[in-house]
Amino acid sequence: MNPAHPNYITPEGFAKLRAEYDQLLGVERPRVVEIVSWAAGNGDRSENGDYLYGRKRMREIDGQLRRLSKKMKDAKVVDPRQQPDKDKVYFGATVTIADDDDQHRTVTILGNDEADAGAGRIGWGSPIARALRGAAIGDLRRVILPAGEKEYEVIAIRYPE
Repeated sequence: MNPAHPNYITPEGFAKLRAEYDQLLGVERPRVVEIVSWAAGNGDRSENGDYLYGRKRMREIDGQLRRLSKKMKDAKVVDPRQQPDKDKVYFGATVTIADDDDQHRTVTILGNDEADAGAGRIGWGSPIARALRGAAIGDLRRVILPAGEKEYEVIAIRYPE
């Protein structure tokens, strides 16, 4: 983990990572191991589809387990409800912003692993989140996006209760 760029995550986001890890380790992997063992007992492995697919799936699961383990190890869990200064934009804030055309957009700033731009959840490391960090209501922030530069005004800031 790069200490200059911590991998912030909400308690809920961390619980999802943990649940996915536990599902893969406790359910998926044992099921695939069972299939591979059964298929290996069926003779010639070079043309045994169940065996070959099972081995491939096991490698995929092991890779995903390694990635999830690293993410959890590097994660810094931050509960947005505990934010001491709720008048400014920090991790976990839900922010309503308006552009020059008075188009409003509401985004929640979460961990990069929790981001889903289509659902309004943006990663802490995204250009908009970086520009909004520390902003208060009424502040103007300039953001450089792939489509060009935009200026946003912070209209509202909320944190979970």
